[in-house]
Amino acid sequence: MHDLTTLTYGKVKDTEYDLIILPWGATEPHNYHLPYLTDSILSHDIAVESAELALKRYGVRCMVLPPVNLGSQNPGQRELKFCIHTRYETQKAILTDIISSLKVQNFNRMIIINGHGGNSFKNMIRDLSVDFPDFMIATSEWYTVIDPSEYFCEPGDHAGELETSVMMYYHPELVDMKEAGSGSYKAPKLKSLRDKTIWIPRNWQEISTDTGVGNPQFSSKEKGERFAKAITEKYAECFAEISRQEN
Repeated sequence: MHDLTTLTYGKVKDTEYDLIILPWGATEPHNYHLPYLTDSILSHDIAVESAELALKRYGVRCMVLPPVNLGSQNPGQRELKFCIHTRYETQKAILTDIISSLKVQNFNRMIIINGHGGNSFKNMIRDLSVDFPDFMIATSEWYTVIDPSEYFCEPGDHAGELETSVMMYYHPELVDMKEAGSGSYKAPKLKSLRDKTIWIPRNWQEISTDTGVGNPQFSSKEKGERFAKAITEKYAECFAEISRQEN
């Protein structure tokens, strides 16, 4: 009763919902062993499991919307076959249309669960708070909710141990470790980039040969499950807190 990808109107039309959850990912290569929609799949699965726990533990009913598969890409990624780069303006238009639709249906609280590091929603939300002052929009990156260093040897940044392990937990049938590249990558040449004094987009083809950034070889379903469970516990508590917050 909380995953719109499988529900019918007849199941939801007479049900009251406390909170809307919007998974957001991307369409991009993930090394050779994970599917293009990895970011969307994981943000959606994390959202659904969190919604289940929020209902069971706190009595909070959430609706998880279908994931948005359009993400912002670095140079060197958008040139790769079937990688889709989506501009800030496009993402903002999509988010605006979603909020506009939900607003006329009398919803006023939504959390974005982002699964793609290239996406950034803060400025969009600041703009939308002007247009929809009584609609609360929160954003979150699921993979940063819990410190991954406590769960993984080398979490990685893209298609590494973290993402691969969580995919093994939710969808082992979509993970082909026999095809996995090493995920080795070149660190930035500039010290200012390495120590994060400044930031510029990385050219993906200059830093990685298999599109991965992080070694997936230490991945396991067990690690992914432990990490995912810790995240969904945190989200379920958050969903309950947000749904009970007065406007």
